Amino acid sequence: MEKDNIFTRLWDDYSTQNPSVKKIHSLFEEAGEVVINDHIAFRTFNDPRISKEVLAKPFLQAGYEVKDYYDFAAKHLKAFHLEHPTDELAPRVFISELLLEEFSAELQNAITSIIEAIPEEYYFSDELIFSGRVWDNASYQTYLTLIDESEYAAWVYAHGYHANHFTVSVNRLQKLNTLESVNSFLESNGHPLLTAGGAIKGSPEQLLQQSSTLADIIPVAFTDGVHEIPSCFYEFARRFPDKDGKLFSGFIAKSADKIFESTNFKK
Repeated sequence: MEKDNIFTRLWDDYSTQNPSVKKIHSLFEEAGEVVINDHIAFRTFNDPRISKEVLAKPFLQAGYEVKDYYDFAAKHLKAFHLEHPTDELAPRVFISELLLEEFSAELQNAITSIIEAIPEEYYFSDELIFSGRVWDNASYQTYLTLIDESEYAAWVYAHGYHANHFTVSVNRLQKLNTLESVNSFLESNGHPLLTAGGAIKGSPEQLLQQSSTLADIIPVAFTDGVHEIPSCFYEFARRFPDKDGKLFSGFIAKSADKIFESTNFKK
């Protein structure tokens, strides 16, 4: 599949899931900006049938390459990011996975039950990234139980496979070309930001600054009723040149660790 088709499908799904995303995108356009995507992100579990390597397959087939690896010990995650080697406007792709063996038997059993309920055609599938929640046995009570151990696990349990966030490249904006101006613009238009770790994560010295909205609250159907829970969020990133004048293209684990909290149920 061509990479442009991949991102079009993902954007259509992501922006439908999150009412504020289209509003924010329109606000930038009304301000005369052209929105370019810096990166997107996915979440999964480290079961080999649905691992980060499985989610990466469509991007690798579209010419992407794995560029760097990350560890998030406190959240029990591993991740990598991919880049396209020749298209500098192609969004980066960040994929993380939860290390199930580092959690309680209760959490592992809950996640195993949904993985075993996935129709076999989705295992190792190129279509997984477009497929949403591919199990139908998720309960709200289990979701609440998972939150006590891992907000990340609870989010994937409830939502499955959607892009967790898209990211506006602040470097590509003409007027709102600092994170301070972007954040002020968003807040003045009624879009609250994640403030854990500060509204701006990172610094020019670290070569990357990031901020994000709080996830939209949307109704989600569980086996025990429909409940309103956090969905996805919109991120904003500004990159800085290194000592050789090359724009930093990776991620800062400490900042990303806080960005994960944009979808927390317990704020």
